[in-house]
Amino acid sequence: MPDTLRSPLRSSLARPLGEAHAHASWNFPRSTAGVCLLVQLARDHGLDTASLLDGTGLSQALLDDPKGEVAATAELALIERLVQRLPHVPGLGLQAATRYRLTTYGIWGYALVSSPNLRSAAQLALRYLNLTHAFTHITMDERDGQATFTLQDLEVPATVRRFVVERDAAAILTLQKDLFHVHIPLQELRFKGPPPPHAELVAEHFGVQPRYHASAHQAVFRASVLDMPLPQANEHTAALCEDLCRELLQQRQARSGVAAKVRNRLLQSPSQMPDMVAVADALCVTPRTLRRHLLAEGTTFRDLVDEVRHTLATELMSTAESPDKEIAQLLGFHDLSAFIQAFRRWRGVTPSAYRQQLGQPARFVRRAR
Repeated sequence: MPDTLRSPLRSSLARPLGEAHAHASWNFPRSTAGVCLLVQLARDHGLDTASLLDGTGLSQALLDDPKGEVAATAELALIERLVQRLPHVPGLGLQAATRYRLTTYGIWGYALVSSPNLRSAAQLALRYLNLTHAFTHITMDERDGQATFTLQDLEVPATVRRFVVERDAAAILTLQKDLFHVHIPLQELRFKGPPPPHAELVAEHFGVQPRYHASAHQAVFRASVLDMPLPQANEHTAALCEDLCRELLQQRQARSGVAAKVRNRLLQSPSQMPDMVAVADALCVTPRTLRRHLLAEGTTFRDLVDEVRHTLATELMSTAESPDKEIAQLLGFHDLSAFIQAFRRWRGVTPSAYRQQLGQPARFVRRAR
């Protein structure tokens, strides 16, 4: 990162992989859409784009690419620039949140819109949180008639923490309005730490008086709202969008991170895939540390084993004339029936039906049964 970015954040973001924020839950690649919104917010407040981007690792050419992706550290550096240069603007994170509409998130947003109700939309949103622009780690808990969204910020640098927390919390409210086209009132809103100078603006934005010095950042709704049907629910579209979310997340994860290293280890011996203890030992970490890093990247060791087997099975069926039994053995399945069951879960059809979809010769389809 160029020396033009001089700040406490710069030193923490510039540390090598394995230190500082390398395994933070927010450290995932993200689309350029969120950065574009932040740049426009800066322009609206009179900031020059070129000087704003200088030293962040971002460029106008990258932002102009609708398929472009940015590193989380670059977006975080841009946020710090905003905070540093607009200290006189109250509730800057709140202003940013109003610009993050469902369409900002691409296929993730469409998946939420087509979900049957708010509960399924929230669950899907959190499963694929790494397709968003969040820097807090968000969880949902339902008990005693309340649905509580908790925003964990321990991995967020202190220099941008207030902006990030307020933006991510307010974005939940913005998305809820987009889903229902009506306002669902909060029961409670809690923030850690003291009230900010713009506390009245926060209360006005959320429609409830926040409680400060709380143990966690939390937004609380009545649990009954989770059963409200969404006006644009469509079962087929929801399933299709979730498949696309899964594929997009896998593509992004495949390019970097601990998950990529684990995949490479699993691919070295698919017929005798090592267990998590062996992989952790090869990566010089403990199994507990490996599990934590994978969770931070939105996956698990079991999911990666399943993903590698799925990818190899599909590729082998498409490019090699190998019977199902041989493929099952190559992928480490104990028997053919277990492979067939797994393949049906992956593709929704049996291996023989999949071969027919590929247009393979009838003799080969029969042999593969």
